[in-house]
Amino acid sequence: MRLLKSTVHPDLSSLDGKVLERLAARAIVLKGEEILLMYTERYHDYTLPGGGVDQGENLIEGLKRELSEETGAQNVRDIQPFGCYEEYRPWYKDDADYMHMLSYCYLCKIDDELAENALEDYEINNGMKPVWLNIHSAIAHNLETIASNPKAGMSVERETFLLQKVVAECLINSPLKQAV
Repeated sequence: MRLLKSTVHPDLSSLDGKVLERLAARAIVLKGEEILLMYTERYHDYTLPGGGVDQGENLIEGLKRELSEETGAQNVRDIQPFGCYEEYRPWYKDDADYMHMLSYCYLCKIDDELAENALEDYEINNGMKPVWLNIHSAIAHNLETIASNPKAGMSVERETFLLQKVVAECLINSPLKQAV
């Protein structure tokens, strides 16, 4: 899968030491300019549904599980690779010096009706919920969150980059797509 971007957190002075590898699968589900996202009240941001791939799962299995758990999506199909976003982040536990996270993003389709989701406790406590939203509105919202909170973090930057990339490459009337 193509590498979309690689980032290193500014607090990491080197990539020496023990690394924790984390694989994540993220879903891009579009209906025209509407996109299925997770809104997190605690961080006031929109993110692609998805998350860590469990031991023994492949990326597609992890994608389907995460999408179903977070949003209630059913019949995940027509899965196409979009790209990978690589991050090197500080890790504040004793088992590693830093984390290397690879987020594998896939375009896919789902049934129109969402079933009940099965969020984890921390997701519920953070006020996460699935929403269909205009992708341009989601980008504008995340950019505002980044501008108003200097400590917004790498996750919202990753998600905003990915949403902008989706607009540039996937939306038919995108001026960015027409310029390519």
